[in-house]
Amino acid sequence: MATNNNNETVYIPLEDVESEHCALIVEKGLAKVDGVTSPKVELNNRRAAITVTSNETVGKAVAAIKDLGYGVSSIKNTFPVLGMTCASCAGSAESIVKYEPGVIEASVNYATGNLTVEYLPNMTDATKLQKAVQGVGYDLLIVEEAKQQQSLETIHADKFKKLKNKTIWAVILSLPVVIIGMFFMDMPYGNEIMWLFSTPVVLWLGKDFFINAWKQAKHRSANMDTLVALSTGIAYLFSVFNMLFMDFWHQRGLHAHVYFEAAAVVIAFILLGKLLEEKAKGNTSTAIKKLMGLQPKTVMVIAPDGTEKQTPIEAVNVDDIILVKPGEKIAVDGMVTSGNSYVDESMLSGEPVPVLKTENEKVFAGTINQKGSFQFKAVKVGKETMLAQIIKMVQDAQGSKAPVQKLVDKIAGIFVPVVIGIAILAFVLWIILGGENGLVQGLLAAVTVLVIACPCALGLATPTAIMVGVGKGAENGILIKDAESLELAKKVNAIVLDKTGTITQGRPEVTSIQWLNDDETSKAILLSIEKQSEHPLAEAVVKHLEGVATTDLSNFDSITGKGAKANHNNETYFVGNKKLLAENNIAIAEQLQTQSDEWGKQSKTVIWFANSKEAISVIAISDKIKETSVQAIAAMQEMGIDLYMLTGDNEATAKAIAEQTGILHYKAEVLPQHKADFIKELQQQGKVVAMVGDGINDSTALATADVSIAMGKGSDIAMDVAKMTLISSDLTKIPQAIRLSKQTVATIKQNLFWAFIYNLIGIPLAAGLLYPINGFLLNPMIAGAAMALSSVSVVSNSLRLKWKK
Repeated sequence: MATNNNNETVYIPLEDVESEHCALIVEKGLAKVDGVTSPKVELNNRRAAITVTSNETVGKAVAAIKDLGYGVSSIKNTFPVLGMTCASCAGSAESIVKYEPGVIEASVNYATGNLTVEYLPNMTDATKLQKAVQGVGYDLLIVEEAKQQQSLETIHADKFKKLKNKTIWAVILSLPVVIIGMFFMDMPYGNEIMWLFSTPVVLWLGKDFFINAWKQAKHRSANMDTLVALSTGIAYLFSVFNMLFMDFWHQRGLHAHVYFEAAAVVIAFILLGKLLEEKAKGNTSTAIKKLMGLQPKTVMVIAPDGTEKQTPIEAVNVDDIILVKPGEKIAVDGMVTSGNSYVDESMLSGEPVPVLKTENEKVFAGTINQKGSFQFKAVKVGKETMLAQIIKMVQDAQGSKAPVQKLVDKIAGIFVPVVIGIAILAFVLWIILGGENGLVQGLLAAVTVLVIACPCALGLATPTAIMVGVGKGAENGILIKDAESLELAKKVNAIVLDKTGTITQGRPEVTSIQWLNDDETSKAILLSIEKQSEHPLAEAVVKHLEGVATTDLSNFDSITGKGAKANHNNETYFVGNKKLLAENNIAIAEQLQTQSDEWGKQSKTVIWFANSKEAISVIAISDKIKETSVQAIAAMQEMGIDLYMLTGDNEATAKAIAEQTGILHYKAEVLPQHKADFIKELQQQGKVVAMVGDGINDSTALATADVSIAMGKGSDIAMDVAKMTLISSDLTKIPQAIRLSKQTVATIKQNLFWAFIYNLIGIPLAAGLLYPINGFLLNPMIAGAAMALSSVSVVSNSLRLKWKK
């Protein structure tokens, strides 16, 4: 990144960029910075992607963002630099750190021997900086705590905690103000008490609104903060003036009111709204954290001389030979060189049955070795592994989705200048047409306009409805992570279903056993062999034969890829596939063969159990369809939604499942990355697509879809990427979620309608529109009450959602 000709993409984590409106402001601001090309704000990932030619630009870009009134999640740290001998050493250590990607600002003080550095935690960390400094012959002293504070998560958590405290205090302090302002306004010292309580709310808890509004004003733009700062600031200052100089109005035959409650309540409400939003957003980055957690931190590398050495994952090179023990995770992509074992690849393929790996077969990072042990040669490491590719794809998919343009924020962008315009107009008209008291009346009217045009009802319209909607979803076992998917679900007209674990149970079960002659001894032998077997399907048989006694076996032998055999009372017994029986010339009775063919047609897996002469029984194993899947699929198709089933399984199985469940469109043998492509194809046809999945292999597809739904019994990662989770993994919840979405969106529209009507009627009245007609002037106190009422009506309309079916 130090050279000037190569372009590098830098991701800057953002704070307080809550909506499209804010994102646009940041994008415009970044576009003006020298050396920054193609800035793009990814709202879902809470970061800005910029292309820069040199690292100095990053500092400028961060400064530009902060100047606009938004925050950047960066970490400031001081590290002692070791090995500096002269002042010029400090200079070279400093310049090397400045050139590190992701460093915003760095300076080395030779006198104290310290490096003070500010950097982006998602781009670099203390260890990387240490390596850079070591490269020029010095060293950094890093304490453990420094490593702890590095994560973006801790920054977010701290911020949330601060916001929570602010909100709680704002609510506590504004309650007495509201009570006095509404019911006891004539009590002695009422105004002074209200002043006492509302001052900390406005000036201390609400100070960010004023700071940001000022920063916005410097750049000639306005957002929600501007509106809040103006309406609360003016209401507050005006109230203080009226409280201290009441006679000023009385001499002019007017009665002046205080609006402390308006100022305090607006700030409390808006902080509450922000808190709810933060909480609902949750942490999208945990999904990526967990994907990264699939990779073990250290591995056993076998040196050329045969010794084993514990090596950190970062130090593994291509062509290293790595030893994998039973139950361990595989660290990098590679090729098996010796040994064999079954490997659980469900996190990549979604298929529940572990896959046999023998020499020269590929293994992948993040998959879990079962009971055997083997050595493999590293082929792809670091960013090259399939797991790293999945992580990158999930991140990109999360960032590329444009959120539903937030209506309210667009409105706020227009609303602010319009309201200020009306207030000024009212003031000017009063001075011209208002006679001797024109100036005073005009001032009163202008302030009333600004107070009444509070964005409160507008600001509450969406969050309250969404909060109730999300709460109602949770009561019904549907966890909804963000507002957007709740708004979008009603528009869904295509649903893509993963087969394994979504339509089916996701684990192989014995569906039936046919015996030649049913006796307890045979069952005991079968159970005893399967208990020792390493084959993944053996577990299903063991589970099915629960309650049967076991018996003694000798000479147990696992036959890789075919099954297992063992001796009991001088007779050899076999459990495995048909090949195993054919190789040992074992006869198969007619009735068992017919049964086996029948099951084959239903695409079930068939296992044989035999003695040395003839087959004793045949067992069918399959991944059962969930009981509720069929009715759920019928219900969704009745709603006019196209359903598509995707599976990594073979054509025969896919066809059988599709026929049993009544799904019209299906695709078999689909690789994980193709699921996302298929969703994109549907989106290009203009469909709004929901994806339902349960595995890590579905995570990219989930991130790509418009609405993503995970199964509660599936993998954590799928649940983190998905915006909705069905706790019971029951597909009948999907039509419920769609109905909930329809109700919620209807409520939001009603709320916005009420909030607007209120502003449309209230603002002209406040400006004194009726005065020439019948002498009516809106008393600002009533304006304040009306404002509170508009908020209450919005909240109570949202609560109606709770009682709907």
